[in-house]
Amino acid sequence: MATDYTRYISPLSERYASEEMQYIFSREKKFRTWRKLWIALAETERELGLPITEEQIQELRSHAEDINYKEAEAREKVVRHDVMSHIYAYGLQCPKAKGIIHLGATSCYVGDNTDLILMTEALRLVRTRLVNVIAKLASFAQRYRELPTLAFTHFQPAQPTTVGKRATLWINELMLDLEDLNHCLSTIKLLGCKGTTGTQASFQELFDGDSEKIRKIDPMIAEKMGFSACVPVSGQTYSRKTDTRVLNVLAGIAQSAHKFSNDIRLLQHLKEIEEPFEKTQIGSSAMAYKRNPMRCERMASLADYVMSDVMNPMLVASTQWFERTLDDSANKRLSVPEGFLAVDGILQLYLNVADGLVVYPRVIEKRLMAELPFMATENIMMDAVKAGGDRQELHEKIRRLSMEAGRSIKEEGKENDLLERIAADPAFKLPPEALKKTLEPKRYIGRSGEQVEEYLREVVDPVLKEYQAVLGEKAEIQV
Repeated sequence: MATDYTRYISPLSERYASEEMQYIFSREKKFRTWRKLWIALAETERELGLPITEEQIQELRSHAEDINYKEAEAREKVVRHDVMSHIYAYGLQCPKAKGIIHLGATSCYVGDNTDLILMTEALRLVRTRLVNVIAKLASFAQRYRELPTLAFTHFQPAQPTTVGKRATLWINELMLDLEDLNHCLSTIKLLGCKGTTGTQASFQELFDGDSEKIRKIDPMIAEKMGFSACVPVSGQTYSRKTDTRVLNVLAGIAQSAHKFSNDIRLLQHLKEIEEPFEKTQIGSSAMAYKRNPMRCERMASLADYVMSDVMNPMLVASTQWFERTLDDSANKRLSVPEGFLAVDGILQLYLNVADGLVVYPRVIEKRLMAELPFMATENIMMDAVKAGGDRQELHEKIRRLSMEAGRSIKEEGKENDLLERIAADPAFKLPPEALKKTLEPKRYIGRSGEQVEEYLREVVDPVLKEYQAVLGEKAEIQV
């Protein structure tokens, strides 16, 4: 099929999101879920004693998936109501059951319950992506747990760490996101079937005021749809704060991914670690030598979108009137699916980058060794005191020599010669061999390697074991 260049196509579907995530929010998935909900309602009503026959139920089941879209679309142009159009179309296929489709329900029965079902499925897919990224970063952290590297505070040289220890910081933020995601998933409930203002008044009429039967409707529908419960109270809709809670989880993942992408882009500038770069990839239309970190830049760009997208459900939830208004509808159709599509794209990129990070140990070592003499001064001073020096005098000398060496580096572009300056000062009484020993990088990384092993063993591995069945994903980057 030729590409239609005359219509707008969302970049989220064309460039970024996976087929799986796109299907969850597709029209086909939505309308099939509507029919499943109508079947669940009819089954429940029959089981509770309404005059609905098994033949009618079977007729509904037989057309649960072969949706007659043309009839529904034609009807919607006439009645301007999507739910009523699909009830009409379903009734054309099920003439024996058309009179009991949607019995006692309002539009939000299919609309809202479907939204909750789709968000639940989408969160599970996001969780799969998330744990796969964690697994890749865990392997990276384990591999480089002992490789010393210059750490930064304020992006200024600070006490060394290791490449693997830095990776655990990325992992830890994703682990927090996983906790939030699981909490959100565990608390999502269906709306159920509560009627136009949440009072179930229509069922009072249908069941002749039998409250015991009416109380069973929601739990029975929830069980049929794979949920543990329905919300205890509602107006016509589920609380729109639910959408805010869900998108807050997505925004949290976006924050973590953005932070990671920033770090990798800075490291790529330093030529210490790079994101994957294809053999035929072009970095710049003008500068042929360039290797731009386009994957991480794309992650950051999508993350900005997701973090700003949270404002949409916030505004919707805060401005709903009483039992419901319809000014949420257009906003929800955009903000919720596109938030998920964007996060799906982010995590695919994250997985791709984490799986293909390129580390340059010699560059890492060179930068660390250029700064290490300054960081070694405390150890040098202690060794000199042991050799008989005066601590206060030595502190002042090291301070002065460090300033001179720093000035030489910055103003004259020379290499760091602090050790040579210290060796030449008789007050330190330390031979060059002793000074060189102070520059062993592993003396300055603390418990970094042990911390990596402990964190992976005690915190990460149990989680990866829990989700072992979904590990092993490979990210597909479309462009």
